[in-house]
Amino acid sequence: MAVKIRLARGGAKKRPYYRVVVADSRSPRDGKYIEKVGTHNPLLPKDHEDRIKLDVERIEYWLGKGAKPTDRVARFLDAAGVLKREPTNNPNKGKPGAKAMERIEEQKEKAAAAKEAAAEAEEAAKTTEAEAVEEAPAAEAPVEETPAPAAEEAPAEDAAAEEEKPSEEEKKEEGA
Repeated sequence: MAVKIRLARGGAKKRPYYRVVVADSRSPRDGKYIEKVGTHNPLLPKDHEDRIKLDVERIEYWLGKGAKPTDRVARFLDAAGVLKREPTNNPNKGKPGAKAMERIEEQKEKAAAAKEAAAEAEEAAKTTEAEAVEEAPAAEAPVEETPAPAAEEAPAEDAAAEEEKPSEEEKKEEGA
């Protein structure tokens, strides 16, 4: 019979409370156990003394009989100084999965395409500005010349209007 020191869940829905038990490895998680050797209340703060309670003497007895603690219980026992646990290293734990990698690649491609489009738009804007600068001096020169003749024409129009209007002397001569 393989004996494990593990957690058995109790408590209400969304209010977990665990018993640290010695049980046959084939029995269900919350099922029959050999002996209760402690408790764990994850709802309490980490520095609270009642968060983890262990019967160290009974745990040492069962470890001597060949009981194997689960990883979580081994962490508790390591913190209590009963058992030395080597920290595990899983370098792949933080890596994204295959689908997440595909999404990341798609985002990179979209970002590269957006940068290219922005660069092309900027290049087109520079080209348009350059053409506008080249055309602007030619367009500005006639604009500057146009107001000057208009100013000259205005007195000429006044003169033409005066010629059409008979002066008072001409009116007297015609009337006589």
